[in-house]
Amino acid sequence: MVSVDGGGVRGIVPVIVMQRLAAEPGLGAWLDRTELIAGTSTGGLIALCLAAGLSLDDLRDLYTTRAGAVFKDSFLDDLRDVGKVFGADYDVDNLEAEAHRVLGDRTLAQLHKRVLVPAFDLDNGATTDRRWKAKLFHNFPGPDSDGDVLAYRVAVATAAAPTYFASYDGYVDGGVFATNPSMCALAQTRDARIPDAERADLGELRLISFSTGRTLRYVPGDRLDWGYWQWIRPLLDVMLDGVNGIADYQCTQLLGDHYHRVAPTFPADRSIGMDAVDQIPYMVEFANDLDLSATADWLRANW
Repeated sequence: MVSVDGGGVRGIVPVIVMQRLAAEPGLGAWLDRTELIAGTSTGGLIALCLAAGLSLDDLRDLYTTRAGAVFKDSFLDDLRDVGKVFGADYDVDNLEAEAHRVLGDRTLAQLHKRVLVPAFDLDNGATTDRRWKAKLFHNFPGPDSDGDVLAYRVAVATAAAPTYFASYDGYVDGGVFATNPSMCALAQTRDARIPDAERADLGELRLISFSTGRTLRYVPGDRLDWGYWQWIRPLLDVMLDGVNGIADYQCTQLLGDHYHRVAPTFPADRSIGMDAVDQIPYMVEFANDLDLSATADWLRANW
């Protein structure tokens, strides 16, 4: 299993890491031997594209040449949104157009590999017990399969990050509960609703998880008497980083040496936002300079 975190344009980092691993001796086909790819937000787009048969070169080009079209802003849009107070930063139609361009009209059932992509449903539409809830789109067979759903629509739903994009089909970014979807992927392999042939014992599983790069953040002070306005920005980052960390801990405890996490850390003076298109050249250099020897050794031993 392969899992890819969310992170907007930082998705270029795991794409290049995967490219470099495929160039290692004996690892040219490591992705071909992967049966399940999970991804959240930008990681969901990566997962869906790989499952659809796009190459890592195609994905790298998507980030380096098309990210600017997705995160395109205008003065008129800012004026209409009153300086981003009342509206999303970017037009979700741009994200939809790019996802549709690369994924076409394939359904999840038409993909070549199993996928699992988190999103968050803002309204389940039920007549009783009406509420919001987590949603895991997947193409495993069974009564809850989403095989008939168009892949590009899942890609937009999982990446519709609040404040960055409007909600899409009633969904927002799966990162609100699973920025790192590793544990979701692991749990899916144990779901009693899928056929026995699709389930696996823990001892049979191998899972490699890719971060989109960690930013060194902290909040100084022993007693912070903050209200809504002070907490709203750091609280989002705290929650996202906390979700990443706990999924990593859980997978480590369950799989031990059969689990590997690639989570490079950006320099302390470098903070890269989800929409930092101008930082893509730096991230390409950053990813190319990473020491991947331990990861390559793990793949050779486990894949």
